[in-house]
Amino acid sequence: MSALRLAARQARRLHLHAQGLAAPPRRRARPEDVVDAVRRMQLLQIDTIQVVARSPYLVLFSRLGGYPREWLDQALARGALFETWAHEACFAPIETLHLHGARDEPARHWARRRAERMLAEHPQAMHALLDHVRRHGEARSSDFERSGGAAQGWWDWKLEKQALEAWFALGALMVARRENLQRVYALRETVLARAGALPEPPVPDPAARRREVVLRSVQALGIARARWIADYFRIAPRVGPEELAPLVEAGHLLRVEVDGWPDPGYVHAAHAGALEAAAAGRLKARHTTLLSPFDPVVWDRERARALFGFDYRIECYVPEPRRRYGYFVLPILRGDALVGRLDAKAHRSEGVFEVRGLWLEEGVRASSALLKDIATAVARAAAWHGTPEVRVLRTRPSALLAPLRAAVAAVSASAAPVRRARAPAA
Repeated sequence: MSALRLAARQARRLHLHAQGLAAPPRRRARPEDVVDAVRRMQLLQIDTIQVVARSPYLVLFSRLGGYPREWLDQALARGALFETWAHEACFAPIETLHLHGARDEPARHWARRRAERMLAEHPQAMHALLDHVRRHGEARSSDFERSGGAAQGWWDWKLEKQALEAWFALGALMVARRENLQRVYALRETVLARAGALPEPPVPDPAARRREVVLRSVQALGIARARWIADYFRIAPRVGPEELAPLVEAGHLLRVEVDGWPDPGYVHAAHAGALEAAAAGRLKARHTTLLSPFDPVVWDRERARALFGFDYRIECYVPEPRRRYGYFVLPILRGDALVGRLDAKAHRSEGVFEVRGLWLEEGVRASSALLKDIATAVARAAAWHGTPEVRVLRTRPSALLAPLRAAVAAVSASAAPVRRARAPAA
């Protein structure tokens, strides 16, 4: 198996297979599919921007199709998932709790370092806040009045919010649930008892924990060069071939040559069957969907460029005059290619899904089949958002505008593009 060689396209398909994006959903989503999807990715990044939908919900939609957003919140509340700092702020499966405790790596996550500074600079306020949670059981940032005027920017938090976040990063507090998207914090032991996760499993030593994180990262990626692995969980130092060699020798990882790659790819042994199918040309990719800017497929700009030839930058953090595409641009996945990008905004009160711009990648031919697939993906996303009227304002090339509008109209006029699953009672 380790002697296998893949074409670049086969490597992309293996990556999409591992991420749950190689095929469209075969059935309507069920609540347990939310947790299973997070287990498959290992991490689900959290972001608060909701020009379209908040990123974690959109990442799941790309894989599951129409599902009630509250299923993710319910999975957190019942303890199947928990919130942690990893790649960035993320949901993770509760069974991986042992990987997300106090970090002993030489360069720990910035959130942990920030929390330690907070504790050193404001020990009295920090301990007073923790005592408040012990007495009252739970706390939200909104429980505390802000002094000193309105917030000035994203990170201008009131002292109590800073303390809540610091204890969360340090592990004394966890997120018990969310109310209207706002975190509700509780003592770690309270949250874990509710989740049935006590007693906690022993925390492995740093070397064993790093080894497991490396293996889980490779499994989530499907296939990875050594230099891509550390970014997934944001561990340091960077992973090198010498660290992976014992894992290959033990049979946990398989070394694979990929056409055009200057160094080997690594595949987790759990994907041995998929690797063999990819090498034989039997592994297909036939899903068309919109991806979140914070989807794991495009987390690493270098990896997305090497795998897909897709140079992607999240421009919501770029000053408007310097944006090339738009504020919240969604990559368009079709089969095993990222064929374009779409700048969208959901106007929920009007029921309108506005496509401010759609750009095809260089070399992508605007066939009728491509237009139908993109129109269907857009219409499904719009319906799931509760904004079924799609308005396409511009495209590149501009000649694409009229046929894309016609394709969207045809899809919308046909059978309902998406059937949202009904949420059970909480």
